Amino acid sequence: MAGKDRKKQLARQRYLRQQALREAEAKKARRIRVLGSVVAVALVAGGGFGIVSLVGGDDDAKADPAASSPPPEDGKPKQEIALQKVSVSGKKGGGTAKCTYPDSDDDRGAPKGLGKPPSTAAYDGKVTATVKTSLGDVKIEMDADKAPCTVNSFAHLAKKKFFENVKCHRLTTAETLKVLQCGDPTGTGSGGPGYRFANENTKGAKYTRGVVAMAHSMQPDSNGSQFFIVYGDSELPADYTIFGKITSGMDVIDKVAQAGVAA
Repeated sequence: MAGKDRKKQLARQRYLRQQALREAEAKKARRIRVLGSVVAVALVAGGGFGIVSLVGGDDDAKADPAASSPPPEDGKPKQEIALQKVSVSGKKGGGTAKCTYPDSDDDRGAPKGLGKPPSTAAYDGKVTATVKTSLGDVKIEMDADKAPCTVNSFAHLAKKKFFENVKCHRLTTAETLKVLQCGDPTGTGSGGPGYRFANENTKGAKYTRGVVAMAHSMQPDSNGSQFFIVYGDSELPADYTIFGKITSGMDVIDKVAQAGVAA
């Protein structure tokens, strides 16, 4: 094959690979579950982007260095960040919402004697969560009026020291999905507190920068301990409980996001 024709063929292959990658990203952004139990699948999908980018065979990759796989957009953060201590303060005892926390099978990593949150929400109004991380402090203003059972659970887990030394296990950097996910004691996306609870505050939800929301599996009302922080406006269905907003410390999250996803 003439050198000029070979260059055209390689350029065409690169174009097709790029189109496949864009289509995969768009499909993923539409269907993605900001995962609890299936984050391992997301990690494989992140690797899958590399496979897509190399379609055409090893010979093409060797012949054309530009055909190497792009950086992953979904997986373990390159810049490690761990939650060290979480404290909650607010108007305790003012809550009236009734909450139910049925058992679930996502208890991997949960400490013995964790128990469940009280059946009546412990807080109302604005509640502050101070999250000390390995990279600096992050403060979350939680809304116990709009998401009483979620805040109730978060406060319970903080009191029981559930979050201490728990690494944030997932980062996404796609144009339409920019979140850092935390709250799994196993660091794999499959752990949790051993109970679940229903969605709250999802009507008309917008996942804009600074929003803090609950992650869940593809099953309905499967919230547990995993949550995500939105560091850039993201396109997600209104299916994830928004329970707070970052009021300080977004620079900490940005630092993790800027480092990208580990290969």
